[in-house]
Order: sequence, then structure tokens, then C-alpha cells
Amino acid sequence: MNQVKTSPAAQDAAAARQPRLTFAQAVLEAIRTEMQADPSIFYLGQDVGAFGGVMQGTQGLLDEFGPQRILETPISESSMTGLGLGASLLGCKPIVELSFGEFLPAAMNQLINQAPNLHYLSAGAVTPSAVIRTRMGDGPYGGHPQDYSVWFCHVPGIKVVMPATPSDAYGLMRAAIQDPAPVLFIESMSLSHGRREVVDLDAPALPIGPAEVARRGHDLTLVAYGSQLPHALRAAERAAEQGIEVEVVNLRSLLPWDEDTVIESVRKTGRLLTVHEAWKAFGHGAEVIARVLEVLGAENRPVQIARVGAKPIPIPTGPVRKLVLPSLDEILAAIHHCANLGARTA
Repeated sequence: MNQVKTSPAAQDAAAARQPRLTFAQAVLEAIRTEMQADPSIFYLGQDVGAFGGVMQGTQGLLDEFGPQRILETPISESSMTGLGLGASLLGCKPIVELSFGEFLPAAMNQLINQAPNLHYLSAGAVTPSAVIRTRMGDGPYGGHPQDYSVWFCHVPGIKVVMPATPSDAYGLMRAAIQDPAPVLFIESMSLSHGRREVVDLDAPALPIGPAEVARRGHDLTLVAYGSQLPHALRAAERAAEQGIEVEVVNLRSLLPWDEDTVIESVRKTGRLLTVHEAWKAFGHGAEVIARVLEVLGAENRPVQIARVGAKPIPIPTGPVRKLVLPSLDEILAAIHHCANLGARTA
């Protein structure tokens, strides 16, 4: 059989379309790809131009797209968010960078009263199609570690995504930019410059909403997102060495979230553990557990549940921070606790 040989030039071109990228680089490539395709997209925020952005998040964009599309703003989160939302009502597609999640409260009126409601208050006449990009959680620089992500999941009309891998970051940022609704795109800082991954730059945008089963198992369902997915997968591998097969669901999107995938997994395992970096109390995991119990309780299926999250204090700086955030050992202990609370439902 004759084999078609690919030229070295073609191989190089293919490799260039599947580079190994960090999380931050994948987000940047997604923004660049969408800006090249759509001249209505512009980017605004603090230090996003010549400085190259917080954590190198906009490096090279000013050189490629110029100051008409990469806009430096004053230190006023409410003003820049309001500017972006207003521009979106006139046919533009803004990406507004609020450098860290701790600054979101400074734009709360725009994010809570305006972005989610304008489409409904105008009977569909206008839609604020904007992306709000920010970073949350533990990170290499030690600052701004508070995770307020779940606040915004309480508000219908805005979408909230929190990817955990470079490929997810690339696909979900493209989807966020293309989405007609306002999207809050949250990056876990501990992932930004972490492990590299091959990212297919020709892959379509990932739809907002569907989760991914990152690891198959039959004894327990572990739901995680953002920074906790790597911890969850490591804990699952450790648990497997001890005879417990954990199914890990990478949630990807917090609002909307993929109820069907989670519920189907828990139907199989009969046990559910949620893990997130945000505070345990009133966290997204509590909503996941409540919804699973509503559905499977109506089916008379017993479900063993457990939660892991940050301790109920402001996230500190310095070496004591690790005592507050979820750890691998804590997740593994919760797996054992949940797995030993009765027989698995068939």
C-alpha cells in the first residue's frame, strides 16, 4: 500500500497549529485568534498595552492590533466595565480585563444590575455581549487570593466559566468571545504558568456548559473545576492504588453547569464529593450536591456526599495559606470517608 508522505514544511505547519502552551498562553492565543477574525473585538484594562498585561496576559497584542483595539484604562473597574458594556450595545465586542477577582466588587453594579439584566429589561432589544476576564485564587505572586466566583453564579443572565486545562482555556475563551451573552471568564492563578499541554488551535470553540469526564471510575464521583482538577486527578490515582476507583468530572462551566453529566455519574457511583478552592460554606459544591439530591432523591436513590473547600476565613498570605486551602491529603481523606459510608448503589 502506498503511503502519502508529508513534506517537512507541511509537518512544521501542522506542528505550529498544535503547540505546547501554558494555560496563560492558551488564553492569549484564543483572544488573538478571535481578534484576527472579528474587527469589532477590542480589549481594555490596566497595563494591557506596552507592559504586556498582568502575568503576561496580553503580551504581543498591542504590537499586533494597535492602540485603537488594545486600550489602556484608568484604575477604575466600574468605569472600564461600564465602557465595555456600553460599547457592546452599539455592536462592539469588548473584552474587559479586571486584573484580579478581588477587584470585581468595584464593578458590582455593572456586573450584577446591568450586564445580566439589560437583555431582559429591553425585551431583547439589546444584549451586552461582553467578556469580563479576571484571575482568582492562589498563585505564584501570593497576592489577591480571594475566590468570589460563586457570587456571580447566583445571578441569571450572566455566564461563568472556570477552565482547568490549556485546551479548555483556549476553547472556552473563544466560546466566551463568540457568545451573545455576557461571560465572566475566570482563570485560576496557580494554573497560569503551570504544565504545558498540546493545544489544537484549529479545534472549534468549546460550548459553554458541558462538563468533561476527566477520569472514569465506578466507586465515587468527584466534581472539581479550575485549580482543583489537577489535585482531584492526583487524589483519584492515589485512591486507585488503595482499591477505590474515582470518576472525576471537570465541570468547566459554573453557570450554566452540566447537571446531566454529574447526575448520570452519581447514579452509577452512589457517592458524590465536590472540591473547589473557594470557601466550602455556600460554595458551588453545595449547589451541585443539592441538585443531585433533588433528582436522585426523587428516584429513591441513596447518595453519600462530602465537600472539600477553603476554610471559612479570608485567604491569608505567606506559609499559613496552605493550611486554609484544600490539600491533596484532605481530598484523599474525603474520598475514603465518602467511600466508606455505606454500599454503592447499583
